[in-house]
This record gives sequence, structure tokens and C-alpha cells, in this order.
Amino acid sequence: MNLTLYVWRQKDAKDKGYMEKFDAKDISPDMSFLEMLDVVNEELESQGKDPIAFDSDCREGICGMCSLNINGVAHGPERATAACQLHMRHFKDGDTIYIEPWRARAFPVVKDLIVDRSAFDRIIEAGGYISVGTGGAPDANAIPISKDDAETAFDAAACIGCGACVAACKNASAMLFVAAKVSHLVNLPQGKVEAKRRVVNMVAQMDKEGFGNCTNYYECQAACPKEISVKFIAQMNREYLRSLRYKDK
Repeated sequence: MNLTLYVWRQKDAKDKGYMEKFDAKDISPDMSFLEMLDVVNEELESQGKDPIAFDSDCREGICGMCSLNINGVAHGPERATAACQLHMRHFKDGDTIYIEPWRARAFPVVKDLIVDRSAFDRIIEAGGYISVGTGGAPDANAIPISKDDAETAFDAAACIGCGACVAACKNASAMLFVAAKVSHLVNLPQGKVEAKRRVVNMVAQMDKEGFGNCTNYYECQAACPKEISVKFIAQMNREYLRSLRYKDK
């Protein structure tokens, strides 16, 4: 396969940035999208040119590092698929592909396709730890948890914090991410002790980071590689309204 790529190049958050054209030649349909970029970068390095900077780590759809807008869609055209899991067989020979970073004020560009998502880390830190000692696996399994609660918590815990929800939202809202983290713990007995304080503090930090508001377009759910449901946003809103009086001074 031979492809034409238009890739966003930007030195840092202060740079204006621009789209640069590249030719991706002799690309195997069995390559992942990131492997295709590796091939392009190898060619650039052989020519003494600056390679395209992009994030990756596990390349197995687990870590959430592969933050790419591909043809205007977070993680590309395949549903429930991270960019590292997207294979080139989903494109055609001769295709033109546009590759950009996440677009959000809270995610400043570090370089090219890499953005700083430390805002997510600060939201998690605002939530704090749980005070319940869970013990070892046998002890944890001894705590009675209904099957429905366990499965709901697990569904929320599937969030990998990639930020696709923010990139897909016209308001750059982080509500789906925060809701998944809040709901993961609030549905388990271990997470109920600090539940009221946690949700208020995490929402406050989300607002402080400059994320936008949710206006229920559900694009976040559609773009999420783990298919996190917007039902968790509704749950978080209920928890938040019940917990406002517990806001830390």
C-alpha cells in the first residue's frame, strides 16, 4: 500500500503548528497504524529529518497512550479500537490520511502529535485514596458484592484514560473520564467511605483544569475505545448533587 499522510507538526504549545505532507510507501495491510508511522519515521531518520513525535507504550489497547485523531476521528474509523490496535487493512491503497493530536485547551501540545494529559492525573489525585484495607485476594473476595454491582464497577474501571472522550467532544468535556473513575469506586463497598468527598473534589479539579461542560451529544461514548457508557455521567451527577454539602473547605 502507498498512502499520503498529512501530519500535524508543532514544536511546542506556543508554536502555531502546521500540516506537513508525507508519503508512506510499501505499507503492509497487516501493520498497525503506529507501525506504519514507525516506517515513515525510519525513512525520515535515514534522510536526517526530524521524525514525527507521537505517544505509544503497550501497543495493546491497554495503556491509552496512542492519542491520535485520524481523519477527524479520535483513534480512527473503527469502533472500540485504540489507534495502536487499528490496522492498515482498514484503509485503501492510495488513501489520504490526516493525523492530528487531541484538540483541547486542557491538553496542550508537547510536540507534534503528543499532548500533555497530566490534567487527568491531577483529577485522579484530587479523588485521593480509599481508606479501606482490602487485604490480599482471599480477603477481598470475602467482601460480599452483588454480581450487578461488580459488573458495573468493572465496566467503569475499563477506562484507560486515553482522552478520546475529550478529543471527540465539541466542548472538550472530561465528564466521561471523571464519571468512569467516580463510578468505579462508588459502586464498590471499599469506595463508599470517601465517596461524597471524592466526587466533589474530582469535579472541582476537572473544572479547574479548564475542561468544558457536557451537553449530551454522546460523541464521547462513540469514540471511547473501551465503550464506556454515558450512564456513568448520570450516576456521577447524582452522586455530585447528593454530596455538595461535603465539599472540603
